[in-house]
Amino acid sequence: METEERKEEWGSSSGVGETLTVFQGRQNASPIHSIVALTLWLGAIHFVVALVLAALLFLPFSLALTVFGLLLVFMVIPIDEKSKYGRKLSRYICKHACGYFPVTLYVEDIKAFDPNRAYVFGYEPHSVLPIGVVALADLTGFLPLPKIKVLASNAVFYTPFLRHIWTWLGLSPATKKNFTSLLASGYSCIIVPGGVQEPCLMEHGCEVAFLKSRKGFVSIAIEMGRPLVPVFCFGQSHIYKWWRPGGNLYLQFSRALKFTPIFFWGIFGSPLPYRQPMHVVVGRPIEVKKNLHPTVEEILIFVKEDQPMIFVFILQMLFLLYLTAERRQFQDEKVIEVHGQFVEALSDLFEKHKARVGYADLQLKIL
Repeated sequence: METEERKEEWGSSSGVGETLTVFQGRQNASPIHSIVALTLWLGAIHFVVALVLAALLFLPFSLALTVFGLLLVFMVIPIDEKSKYGRKLSRYICKHACGYFPVTLYVEDIKAFDPNRAYVFGYEPHSVLPIGVVALADLTGFLPLPKIKVLASNAVFYTPFLRHIWTWLGLSPATKKNFTSLLASGYSCIIVPGGVQEPCLMEHGCEVAFLKSRKGFVSIAIEMGRPLVPVFCFGQSHIYKWWRPGGNLYLQFSRALKFTPIFFWGIFGSPLPYRQPMHVVVGRPIEVKKNLHPTVEEILIFVKEDQPMIFVFILQMLFLLYLTAERRQFQDEKVIEVHGQFVEALSDLFEKHKARVGYADLQLKIL
């Protein structure tokens, strides 16, 4: 895959023309590399299911147990995320996957991104699989950010073969501890706020973003003082055909698994997705102010040296409780405010660019 970078003029809501930076993946002369790359990247789920069914239906009991034992080993065996061969394979996948659809990345203000800062990218929609994030991966090299991780459901990291490929591609478990640790280490993190619940709410003919109650990523961004960036991918919902059951039982089952059991298929019923162009649009960063916990200086500011120790201790505890309650209330109010800014920015991003990429009549439902 070759990439092309260009500048485009577009009209803002104020009527003033602005510059949009565009990175476009070009299709390879031969599609063989793209098919191999996508099969390696996306075919692991289908392969594991086929292997389990084949073992149950066609193999003797002893051999079937051997297969299940090997799958169990691949579920827990440690992975070297910096493996030379793993990263080489990941570069191959990123190189050829973007040219298959192809994937085009639009950045509203690329100069706003500092390579020395970490950002929290809120990516929508989830769709069947949020594979448009490949445009933001560090190995793709479109964005000027050297350290990027994609946060994914824990279920991914217990799926044989899939966990290896996706770890080498830069994916990491979407836990709070891991999220904050990566941001503190200078990594920008890409998260799909709707999570595994969003595919349970998908509809044919429109886009769905499960956002109204999803404030955890905003809280962490504020806690760490990292800017929030809205991202929307057009066309991703059309690369697979899909069907899923309905009802609350299915939703509760998906929550328990932390994974959405959904039937999906691509070309000829295979895991190979349809060649539907994807357009990933990156909005401007939303700056947030870091919210600190009470400091020792704040607690001791009113304490005099000549006070009895028991009095000092009681005063410290009372003041700590007061500051903690105040900070918690402030944090909640700030999270609601910034979350509202993010939802509005994502909605504006969708409306501003949908006609440009060929989806003028598409509607977005924010649930």
